[in-house]
Amino acid sequence: MCFSFVVCAMPPAKTDQLDLWAESGLDGDDQVMVDFLLPTGIYIQMEVPRESTIQHIKLLLWKEAQTYPLFSLLGEMEGHMFECVNQAAVHEELEDETRRLCDVRPFLPVLKLITRNCGRAERILDSKIGVLIGKGLHELDALQDQEVKDFRSKMKQISEEKMQRMQLMSWGEWLRSCYSMPLEAGSLENLIDKHEGVIKITMHYDQSQVCSVNLVCITELMDQALKKWQTTHGPEEDIGFRSDYVLHVSGKLEFLFEDHPLNQCKYIRDCLLTNESPHLTLVHCDGVKAMFEKEISTIGSVLARKTSNPPLPLPPKKRLPTASTLCFLIVCHVRAGLFHGTELLCKTAVSSESSSRSEHVWNKTLEFDIAVCDLPRMARLCFAIYAVMDKVKKPRSTKNTHLNKYQTIRKAGKVHYPIAWVNTMVFDYRGQLKTGDIILHCWTSFPDELEEMLNPIGTIQTNPYTENATELHINFPEYSTQPVVFPAFDKILEKAAEIAGASDSMTMGRGGKKFYIELKEIMERDPLSQLCENEKDLIWTLRYDCRENFPQSLPKLLLSVKWSKHEDMAQLQALLQIWPKLSPRDALELLDFNYPDQYVREFAVYCLQDMSDDELLQYLLQLVQVLRYEPYYDCALSRFLLERSQSSRKIGHFLFWHLRSEMFMPAVSVHFALILEAYCRGCIPHIEVLKKQVEALSKLKAVNELIKFGTIKTKTKQAHLKEAMMTCLRQTGFIETLSDLHSPLNPNILLAGINVERCKYMDSKMKPLWIVYNNKLLEGDTVGIIFKNGDDLRQDMLTLQILRLMDLLWKEANLDLRIVPYGCLATGDHSGLIEVVSSADTIANIQKTSSNMAAAAAFNKDALLNWLKDKNSGDALDKAIEEFTLSCAGYCVATYVLGIGDRHSDNIMVRSTGQLFHIDFGHILGNFKSKFGIKRERVPFILTHDFIHVIQQGKTSNTEKFGNFRQYCEEAYLILRKNGNLFITLFALMLTAGLPELTSVKDIQYLKDSLALGKTDEEALKQFRQKFDEALRESWTTKVNWMAHIVAHPS
Repeated sequence: MCFSFVVCAMPPAKTDQLDLWAESGLDGDDQVMVDFLLPTGIYIQMEVPRESTIQHIKLLLWKEAQTYPLFSLLGEMEGHMFECVNQAAVHEELEDETRRLCDVRPFLPVLKLITRNCGRAERILDSKIGVLIGKGLHELDALQDQEVKDFRSKMKQISEEKMQRMQLMSWGEWLRSCYSMPLEAGSLENLIDKHEGVIKITMHYDQSQVCSVNLVCITELMDQALKKWQTTHGPEEDIGFRSDYVLHVSGKLEFLFEDHPLNQCKYIRDCLLTNESPHLTLVHCDGVKAMFEKEISTIGSVLARKTSNPPLPLPPKKRLPTASTLCFLIVCHVRAGLFHGTELLCKTAVSSESSSRSEHVWNKTLEFDIAVCDLPRMARLCFAIYAVMDKVKKPRSTKNTHLNKYQTIRKAGKVHYPIAWVNTMVFDYRGQLKTGDIILHCWTSFPDELEEMLNPIGTIQTNPYTENATELHINFPEYSTQPVVFPAFDKILEKAAEIAGASDSMTMGRGGKKFYIELKEIMERDPLSQLCENEKDLIWTLRYDCRENFPQSLPKLLLSVKWSKHEDMAQLQALLQIWPKLSPRDALELLDFNYPDQYVREFAVYCLQDMSDDELLQYLLQLVQVLRYEPYYDCALSRFLLERSQSSRKIGHFLFWHLRSEMFMPAVSVHFALILEAYCRGCIPHIEVLKKQVEALSKLKAVNELIKFGTIKTKTKQAHLKEAMMTCLRQTGFIETLSDLHSPLNPNILLAGINVERCKYMDSKMKPLWIVYNNKLLEGDTVGIIFKNGDDLRQDMLTLQILRLMDLLWKEANLDLRIVPYGCLATGDHSGLIEVVSSADTIANIQKTSSNMAAAAAFNKDALLNWLKDKNSGDALDKAIEEFTLSCAGYCVATYVLGIGDRHSDNIMVRSTGQLFHIDFGHILGNFKSKFGIKRERVPFILTHDFIHVIQQGKTSNTEKFGNFRQYCEEAYLILRKNGNLFITLFALMLTAGLPELTSVKDIQYLKDSLALGKTDEEALKQFRQKFDEALRESWTTKVNWMAHIVAHPS
């Protein structure tokens, strides 16, 4: 393979300046001067309201244009539309004229009127999808990539077929797909006994009615409700039949309409656990059918369109090249390696030396010691360009230690500095071996761990910012006059049968008892444990024993396959055909980067088919991230996620946001855009719902930037800024955009409108917004949301997901530790939403209100118990203390296992019902904060004496209560240990997400240590008890830290 490449420097990153579309809040100016360019050559300048829709602006322009020459040549107004240059510096045709000008946000206030082509319905849909996903579809049209074109064509056909099937749905099938009540299995015997099999349900008709019902099925409940209604309204009123109604969960878009036991409904179960009365509303089916018919008509308006020739694609957006270049003499090498996952298939190849000031040319063939027939289908070729320089002795003390982060000393006096890397697949998406000249645009950001300077775990996408990327020119040789194609699957199985027939049948015999014991020990190790070559050979030799006795050990078998031998690969594929189906939790590990084989990943997805919607939602975050490991757009995982998301509105909602929030990342923007486009085309009614959310978040971002701008630029006083914020939120455009939308945090909650008087911004660096909404579905109820702009919420999102999983695992073992895994959702580049937990306050605030001196507040052990007494009395206080005890145990164990740091009194909260919970997870996996090199947190988890004071009900002699608390902790810890492999897998699947404290396998080692994996339960429990005693013994250091925090943050 011959290589040459050109090096040029990347430009410095530019920070976005506040544009004119976000400036109206402080000065109250709602007009903007816009330049209009007409197709007749006429130029018109006029002021228009920022908040006006594009349709209204076109009406204003048409009225004004009547006073200018050549107006009669324009023709019909509907035959024209506007075009602008948007914030992404690309042309955008404004087909969707319901959008507001301030939401379009042209780069400059210039609108060009152009003639509209035919096929308007289709183009409006394309425009809406482009705006919604954050990438214009013309950018995808302009890509000269046949794989992109083939994938879009396939997905478009599948999506249209899906929409046609949806048109044939009954309203009941549609309701089940979009808004059915989540169900939960498992025993609730203790609670049912406590309620004596009876629960009070508040039924809503035209007025609230309270009725006590047995824990029966939904249909019996509806019969009782209708009977009650008949009694209230009199027999003369015809109320119809049970089949004419559905039960609606008050406050949420969830419906109960199938014959399930009431105690399986998640909402009912949650109410039983919290001693709250469930609120249900009897809704006539006509209202639900109207919602259904509206969605079906939306689909019909798009599918009924006449296909037109698409417009010529606009050129893709480009960055201007920088003027700076490398102007000093540099000695460079190229290193190349063939990988299958993280396994190096053969020895790496290194180019000769090249010295130049700008362009380096080798014209050298790099050969790899592997036959073409032995190349696995998912083999990738990884390149690293590095400079060889003399080692310079530097002073001991230097502030620029990060400059040496990636240097690797190869021989005395020489240091190798990575310059750039890039990866490419050896076979294309059709299975053909690549040939001919290829230009690869390289990446310059390196991970913490490199394999011989190479980055096999990195993307196979090339850098889209081509003008400023290092260019690597390579040539794949041609081995035949015909394309070399990877064998079809049936040919692989034929090869496996041929090998099996030719080999001695004894080689597939069973191992003896000695080997079984050794194999069992290997298979029970955690996923981080390394296998030596002898162990791999043993596993491969006893692969049929593995299938029979340790089917969940498939990952270890896959790591033992010699992927550089096509014979072994064929035998593995044959064995995979008879491998038992794995549980979804075990199958997740097969989607890790270590297992790139196409058929292995298809098998993993096959195992995931058994997941319920709720279980899929639990792991959706990881399933989206491992799309990064898929080298080709059309894969089993992509199709699985699209199929499930288009069958469940809730899954579709969160799939959309998990993908949309990372569209700013160049390595995944095309891949994620293709999946988002396919989802939108297959779920057309959901587009308007999601579009409303995207527009609302854009408005909140504008408000946040106004406050930041006022704080930094004008030093505006806090009172004036809050007034400006409220003025902004009261503007017509803001009110309409921010009202009547589904909450991004929970799509089953409908947000009516903002309660402006209760909104505020928080006094931290990024000025997050505290927004209070009225719940449209439950009068008098409010929903609090925190909007953050400038903070990366993905680590918080991961931590809360793991807390939710811990809560589920504990409940499966009949241990409910009253965890509060509040909602958190990343929605974009360093932006997102956090759910406000109602009726809760921080430990710091509770302590400060009980003391006149800030320094003494942290040491007042009675403050917390007194606060709970103020909120609860009698039996309610006992219940609150029990809630506190259980939740405190849960969070003690969870924060210890996850290594959650920065635990001060402002990020531990307590609800008035007694539930303790933690917030703000900026430091995990043992990354504790330190000052002057000294760790500020010296305890494994937070367990202070004022917590114990509450647990013991204020009585120091109440050791029984404390003993129960300790028992809860130990039981919870052992349950998590049993699922240790699952936790390691979930964190491993997030390694390429770019989280600041999860960048390498070394970070996950913390989990292995905290869960004491590899030890017996007795040894692990002994370790945990030592940590428990340490937390108790050193709790005074926590109080000192809390005192310092309260003094430093008095308000």
